[in-house]
Amino acid sequence: MENILEEYKKQKEEIKSKLKEFKNLKEARQFQELLFCLLTPQSNAQRCWQAVEEITKLRKLDEKSVFNILKTKTRFHITKTNYILNAGETWKKIKPIIKNQNIPQLRENIAQKLNGMGLKEASHFLRNIGKSENKIAILDRHILKNLQKFNLIKETKIKSQKHYLQIESIYLNFANSINIPADELDMLWWSQENGEIFK
Repeated sequence: MENILEEYKKQKEEIKSKLKEFKNLKEARQFQELLFCLLTPQSNAQRCWQAVEEITKLRKLDEKSVFNILKTKTRFHITKTNYILNAGETWKKIKPIIKNQNIPQLRENIAQKLNGMGLKEASHFLRNIGKSENKIAILDRHILKNLQKFNLIKETKIKSQKHYLQIESIYLNFANSINIPADELDMLWWSQENGEIFK
């Protein structure tokens, strides 16, 4: 436990700065974060962001161009090509509701409306546009492994939406118990595993 608090103290300002940056994104960058979160499942985050940057430079969003970018950057690039091609319509569905102040309900609405986004991806998207407010969690491997390490969960596989919410509650309570905001603990653990504070 002391190790977490020591590492947090070292990285606290950088983590807070990154989260503050998320809260001040313009709409075009929010859309990029949507693309990013559609690509990240079971794929390397840095390479997914590289793909987003290449995609947003395209003059026209056509299937061949998107596919050629994704096939070297992500897993399941055929399915994800379709997600990206439909992202404009996806954004139209999300944009009117992202000011909803009930964060868990907003996440639920996004997960229901969007093909390619479950609770984890919807949580990731909301965090990356500054809308998570430490009320939801991105239950990625780095969080699950740490929860298991502290004997808070027995296994790292999430079996259902109900199970997701149960583990999320455990994580949020743990973060609260050590006085580290949930969003910040997420970034701390991610940086410990990947060597940088990213997204």
